[in-house]
Amino acid sequence: MSQDSDARDSVREMWRAFCAERPDLADLDTPYAAWHFCDNQKDADELVELVLAGQKRATAGALWSYEAEGEAIPAVGDFSVVTEWSGVARCVIRTIAIEIVPFDEVTEEFAATEGEGDGSLEYWRRGHWAHFTREAELSGRMPTPDMPVVCERFEVVFPVPAHLGVAGPGGSS
Repeated sequence: MSQDSDARDSVREMWRAFCAERPDLADLDTPYAAWHFCDNQKDADELVELVLAGQKRATAGALWSYEAEGEAIPAVGDFSVVTEWSGVARCVIRTIAIEIVPFDEVTEEFAATEGEGDGSLEYWRRGHWAHFTREAELSGRMPTPDMPVVCERFEVVFPVPAHLGVAGPGGSS
């Protein structure tokens, strides 16, 4: 069996386990996306670890990236299986808020919620400007301070984060 096949299987298995544990939230017919953070393995794998540690509760993408890739903008209530760079499933998240704002109007509070680096707005702007520049080069665009950014807030719904002390069916906290 190929690594890609194993990764796809891990996504399906995580979704099945989530639906079995949380039938109040979703069932096997509920739509979901599967994806990894960022455009490189090092960052993708580090960011999913920040999610699992409870530090990262938001993400951001350039609106024109969604448009160029023909991807729908996340909506409140959407589910995603977040993977490592390799495609191996690590958690299920649910979108709890979406806001589209100009790059230069992203707030300090949002930057801190993203949980990357030192949590400052300056760190967020440096890192995201570099990321958006790499993305823009692929489509012949250049980032601008007023480019629209999709700011997504999410919660981890599976596995239940240990720091919340919530047990699944038949388990203990």
